[in-house]
Amino acid sequence: MSFTLRDMNTRRFFAMTARAITATVCLIAGLAAAADSAGGAPVQQKLDNATCQSCHDGAKGKLEVPVSPGATRTLYEVKPDKYAKSVHARMECVACHKEIVDSVTPHQKSTNFKKADCAQCHLDLWEDAKQKNKTQEKIRLGIVAENVAAYKKSFHSRANKDEPGKVNASCNECHNVHSFDVPLRGTAERKEWHLGVSHVCADKCHKDELQDWSASVHGKEVTQKHNLKSAVCSDCHTVHDVADPTKEAGKLAITSNCGSCHAEKLKTYMESYHGQVNTLGYAYTAKCFDCHGNHSIQASKDPRSKLHAANRLQTCQTCHKAATAGYATFEPHGTSHDFMRFPFIWIASKAMLLLLGGIFVFFWSHTALWFYREHKERKEHKTSLHVKADALLDGKFSGKHYQRFPLIWRVAHLIFAISLMMLVLTGMSVLYADTAWAPVVMHWLGGPKVAAVIHRIFATLLAVTFFAQLIYFLGRLVRGWKTFDWFGPNSLIPRWQDLWDILAMVKWFLGMGPRPVFDRWTYWQKFDYWAPFAAVIIIGVTGLMLLVPTTTASYLPGWVFNVATVFHGEEALLAALFVFTVHFFNNHFRPDKFPLDVVMFTGSMPLEEFKRGHRVEYNRLLASGELEKYLVDAPSQPMTRAAKILGFTLITIGLVLLVFVLIGLFDHMTGA
Repeated sequence: MSFTLRDMNTRRFFAMTARAITATVCLIAGLAAAADSAGGAPVQQKLDNATCQSCHDGAKGKLEVPVSPGATRTLYEVKPDKYAKSVHARMECVACHKEIVDSVTPHQKSTNFKKADCAQCHLDLWEDAKQKNKTQEKIRLGIVAENVAAYKKSFHSRANKDEPGKVNASCNECHNVHSFDVPLRGTAERKEWHLGVSHVCADKCHKDELQDWSASVHGKEVTQKHNLKSAVCSDCHTVHDVADPTKEAGKLAITSNCGSCHAEKLKTYMESYHGQVNTLGYAYTAKCFDCHGNHSIQASKDPRSKLHAANRLQTCQTCHKAATAGYATFEPHGTSHDFMRFPFIWIASKAMLLLLGGIFVFFWSHTALWFYREHKERKEHKTSLHVKADALLDGKFSGKHYQRFPLIWRVAHLIFAISLMMLVLTGMSVLYADTAWAPVVMHWLGGPKVAAVIHRIFATLLAVTFFAQLIYFLGRLVRGWKTFDWFGPNSLIPRWQDLWDILAMVKWFLGMGPRPVFDRWTYWQKFDYWAPFAAVIIIGVTGLMLLVPTTTASYLPGWVFNVATVFHGEEALLAALFVFTVHFFNNHFRPDKFPLDVVMFTGSMPLEEFKRGHRVEYNRLLASGELEKYLVDAPSQPMTRAAKILGFTLITIGLVLLVFVLIGLFDHMTGA
């Protein structure tokens, strides 16, 4: 019995000892583990979003990391609720932060990784969608790809001047990739989101601009009235393809964007010289923000506005240093479609339309009827285009030419023709700046400033030719005052006979009479002569007013510039269309002249042609015995060849210019 009790006590002793040893070992192991976790090897956790957000959710205060000795950078806070609603909510943090390889602080970062690139990631996803034919399912991804392409060309994507290793603005600085969730276009949420764009722009970069904008008419509409239609930063500067506002492309883009809200104002601006130069792709003329202001724009009635009556002249003087009071009444948005607001512009425009319409209805009908009658008589074999004067004169003047134009007339005609074509080229490139051909021509000319110099040189040359011819004729009139027959057959002054000739020509057109015969000058040749005189006066006077605006505005109100612009442009259009259609037909494209009449280049014409075209003068000279003194030898072959080359060259250039003008006119009339 005593042996058994002793044995049981021994067993209990060993059991208690074993438990004590086990507890001691566990305690030591626990302490060792605690020591290891405090300063030894790390305990790894799963690199999922929950683990990341346990530190980066902002609940434990801001997290800072060193960036250089003595300097730190605050990490972004990633709010779980906002991240859960973002477009990236299904992504793991380490999908972008690939350098993170552990879950402890400070992170041990891998150096063998490619830094996350928002743009490239989205482009890769879009390429994958295209390869899998899932573009329709991922339309928004396609929009992102377009935005990425625009961003890469933008000012934001360029290297920052202060920190060349960084761009001016990255995706995250505007979008905050952790909470990015732009509502769909057209939704109420999208409109509300749009109102906050300006604060996003100002958050990191544009605080001064936000302050100016907030006090502007645009900013007040947004912040105080919650006006969803008022402009925020992206409306003027665009969203992803933001251009440098100090550079030409940026200025042009901003001007165009003003039209998103102010379409009618932009349209009338583009019709002005300022806007036409802008349309051609040059930004040196006044643009919307030059006159109205930019971030701090105010309504024109506000005394702080640059366009307030008290400030308008000073605003004009920022570009026109010597601007006088007349500038302040110039109408930069004046239009010919609003009689109540712009009566003088409306009247000037309608007067020119009536003039253009009347002239072209008559002369284009005249041309069409002439073609019709010639065609009909050819079919009936009634037309004889080659009446031989040699046979009538028994061969006395065989091979002779009639001297019709002296050298001075031919030189004046050539100068006039070249000047007119250069004026049309330089002027119509501005007038129809919105055509496809105008910017190309303007670039070829060297830009609007160079084109303006060329325009003025040829305008001066044309004016000198005009006045020289005027002085020449006045001199002849003074010398032969008593003997000159003002309304005689050799005078270019219209007379009653011209009216009878018109009536006779109309009868022939309609098959009601024979083809009339004419004297030295036909009625259409007189019009050809006097129309340019009238055009030169109108275009010249208005052009001079626009050339010296300071002088003009010293004596006349500013709206005169609007009227002068209408007269200058419309009269130039009239001259170009008339010369390249009616004049070309009357002198070159008539069936009996086609394809070219070289008389204005050689000065003489075959005698039989003279008799056919000017029978009355021919008969008079023949009867008086004066015909022989006007006869000359036929021009040499080299001279004839040179005359044809020159003539065809001028006609070809004229027809090309006609196509340009017609394209511009059609686009203008159709609003294309």
